[in-house]
Amino acid sequence: MTETHWNIAIIGVGKIARDQHIPALSESASFTLAATASRNANIGGIDGYSSLADLLAARDDIPCISLCTPPQVRYDDARRALLAGKHVMLEKPPGATLSEVEDLIALAKAQGVTLFATWHSRYAASVATAREWLADKAITKLDIIWKEDVRRWHPGQEWIWEAGGLGVFDPGINALSVLTEIHPRALHLTQAELTFPENRDTPIAADLRFADPDGADITAEFDWRQEGPQTWDIRIETNGGTAVLSDGGARLTIGGQEIQAGPDREYPGLYARFADLLAQGASDVDLSPMRHVTDAFTLGRRVTTAPFDW
Repeated sequence: MTETHWNIAIIGVGKIARDQHIPALSESASFTLAATASRNANIGGIDGYSSLADLLAARDDIPCISLCTPPQVRYDDARRALLAGKHVMLEKPPGATLSEVEDLIALAKAQGVTLFATWHSRYAASVATAREWLADKAITKLDIIWKEDVRRWHPGQEWIWEAGGLGVFDPGINALSVLTEIHPRALHLTQAELTFPENRDTPIAADLRFADPDGADITAEFDWRQEGPQTWDIRIETNGGTAVLSDGGARLTIGGQEIQAGPDREYPGLYARFADLLAQGASDVDLSPMRHVTDAFTLGRRVTTAPFDW
């Protein structure tokens, strides 16, 4: 392979790998999916291994690893890949804790390899346009409404309800990744209310409030119990008008007029960014969305609700 085309392996052949990573790689001009490692699944026509250790032992020709495992178990494989001199791409969130990801950052630097912590919602079609529009505006109010049906998007996935699985922050962190991408200033969390099913370790809903150095009123409302139409909206009031970034960042409306809309190209965007980082010999690990989630668990007032069962 030349330096502009790379063999890559996926670790963890679950729903997100099948729905997003594999289709994105199938059209990539920069990567060839050369192997997978997963305890319980494989992909027809692709070499499959039961563990990353087995894959590394068998395939020296694969320099890039894309980790799609749940965050609770991602650290060990990420560290193993980095120690083997592999370039690593991490699904979101990049790990179970900030400190373990900071360890990976230091290790990647010491090994001279690329580490890419991905935030796919930042690559939605209208996020960059929204950021550019906001750059010279004074934001007065920003409200995130991120509500979806967990049974639809995570059917039977018990890991999301276990400690470290984030619960409703699994989609909520997508909204926070957009917020930290488009907002022109750093924010910090000041208040949180987290609603936990009485039989689960992670929250099913969350209400957040942030402090903006310039005084904007910023809130976020996450809920995993919404049936019917799903809601992934950010409403922004400014001195230059009101903008709504909807459909998870795919659609931008300003003053009631649609400015931009586009198809889902988030994961192709991630792999294009990974290829750019490899060409530059650089890493990209922004922990700001994850830091807000950590702060929410630190500050959050806990509310208990009815049990959740599939």
